[in-house]
This record gives sequence, C-alpha cells and structure tokens, in this order.
Amino acid sequence: MHSHIFQKYPQYDRSSLIALLQDVQDIYGYLPEKALRDISNHINIPLSGVYGVATFYNQFRLTPLGKNVIRVCRGTACHVKNSANILVALESELGIKAGQTTRDKVFTLETVACIGACSIAPVININKDYYGRVVIKEIPKILNKYRKEERANIEQKVSAE
Repeated sequence: MHSHIFQKYPQYDRSSLIALLQDVQDIYGYLPEKALRDISNHINIPLSGVYGVATFYNQFRLTPLGKNVIRVCRGTACHVKNSANILVALESELGIKAGQTTRDKVFTLETVACIGACSIAPVININKDYYGRVVIKEIPKILNKYRKEERANIEQKVSAE
C-alpha cells in the first residue's frame, strides 16, 4: 500500500513521525487509519501516540477532502464585514459545519485566518476561485456552479461506460 514511503525512514526512528505523516498525507490527501497503524508499527510508537500528533497539528486530516474545498476568511476585515454570517449560511446550505465534508464528498468547508484579499471582504475561496464582497443571497448560486460541474462529471462517466 505505502511501503515505499517507509523505505526512506529507519525502523524504530520515532523522530520521523511527522515526516512520515506528511508523506502519507501527500499521497492520499488525508491520513487513512491503516496508514496510521503502519506508521505506528514502523517506528514503534503506540497508535494513540500517532493519533495524538496527527490530531494536534492543523496540517493533518483524518478524513478525505471533498472535491471542492470552500475556505471562509475569518480575518479582521472579513469579520467586520460579517463573514460569520457567510459561514453560517454555507453551513446551512451544505448541511455541515466548518471542518467537515458533505456525505457525497463534493464539498469540504473550512475557515482560514486570512485569505489576504481584505479589500474585497468578505471573501471565500473555492479551490482556485475567489469570491469577494460575498452576500448571503449569492451563496446558493455560487455552490450551484460546482454542483452542476459535479453532475456533468458524473454524466460523462456514466455515458462513457
């Protein structure tokens, strides 16, 4: 599964834990449970210790990301322009909370400290697209763009079969 990763790291070398976690996440996009068990065995750290490190650092994910990652800026400029309401509206529209992924794996919702586009606050970012001066009533339209793309991708796959 991921044995080639372990070749780079000496067995029982506990100092390689974070690097191993990063390498595994680079491959899978998150940290599958089996990989965490394999890391635990390889460097001889209890699984609870591996989980402890994986959950302590924000960079690690224990679940896969959705195809579309929505980031809501919570920086000062966006906060002043009511980004909290934008976040609540997105949570309501998607049926998830920040940090979660929709069941269909189409959307993951995250918050970030600052996107760096303060002049167009409040800002959300979906994949590589940026939306500035977002108002709540625009949210369904913005999300529908990505839902339509997902439906088109599914239809292409079905017609190719």
